Amino acid sequence: MICPTGCYVSPVGRVDGDGLIEAFLREPRRYTSHQVAEMAGVPVYRARRFWRALGFANVADDAVEFTDSDVEALKTMIGMVSSGLYDEEHVLLLARSLGRATARLAESQAELGVEELDQAGVPLADRPRAWRRRAEKVVPELARLLVYAWQRQLAAAAGRIAEQDMSAVRLSVGFADLVAFTRLSRQITGSELARLIDRFEGTSADIVTSGGGRVVKTLGDSVLFVSDKAHVVAEIALRLVEHPRAKGMPELRVGLATGPVVWRMGDVFGTTVNLASRLTALALPGTILAGPEMAEELEGDRAFQLREVNRLSVRGLGELAPFTVTRG
Repeated sequence: MICPTGCYVSPVGRVDGDGLIEAFLREPRRYTSHQVAEMAGVPVYRARRFWRALGFANVADDAVEFTDSDVEALKTMIGMVSSGLYDEEHVLLLARSLGRATARLAESQAELGVEELDQAGVPLADRPRAWRRRAEKVVPELARLLVYAWQRQLAAAAGRIAEQDMSAVRLSVGFADLVAFTRLSRQITGSELARLIDRFEGTSADIVTSGGGRVVKTLGDSVLFVSDKAHVVAEIALRLVEHPRAKGMPELRVGLATGPVVWRMGDVFGTTVNLASRLTALALPGTILAGPEMAEELEGDRAFQLREVNRLSVRGLGELAPFTVTRG
């Protein structure tokens, strides 16, 4: 859809002297923004509002940058509003969530493509031609896989929340953080740092999902995960801390909290999330700190051993007495 890098199209968008952008779009660019808006039956300012929500910057009025798919995408969003399926603000929210998710996907897939070309020893001068050949093979496969994964994730999410009051969600939240990551990142090369992040994100995602939790997001050196069951989050935390790591992998520290959260566009917010994050910062390397409500949920569960620690001042939340969590 539209300019795949989200760039302002002046010479930056014209990196395709060899037809590179068309190779990924898989169709020719033939319309200006005004033509697309006219074909969709809306003023150009409104069309640009939807495009910006998807993460694409405005382009010059006379730039021929848009394809038939851009027209169809705009018509689809306008149709969702005119049919009453969503109001316009909700369509814009959907567009923003799609834009954020697909931008991250696109960046990661492009990076992996560069790594493949590097490993194959393709010279920089030959990259555009190699990218074109790669696009012809990879784009259709990735498109099918993207739709498949999205449908499965949507089915799972709908099953979880179909009968849930989203204004009063109570969850257990875990926040795991690599210790001394900033210092370590200054001591290793960029490629070593990338491998470290890949290893951490892959390991943490495997442990969280196999343990019955859900990864909300990863932030390079940390991961936020949730479950509606306190013992599931606590067990995941223990597995994360106990997981044998390769040489040079920093220790983890984890903060846990239970309470009301606000779900919004795939992310979680609120005091419970803040508490888990703050406790992570206060935890010693290799340890797990749980808030009082989380400890109360785990009390009596012989799988865990809880030990109250001295009262701590938690930034923004006052004083409280957290508990360390270890195996029972």
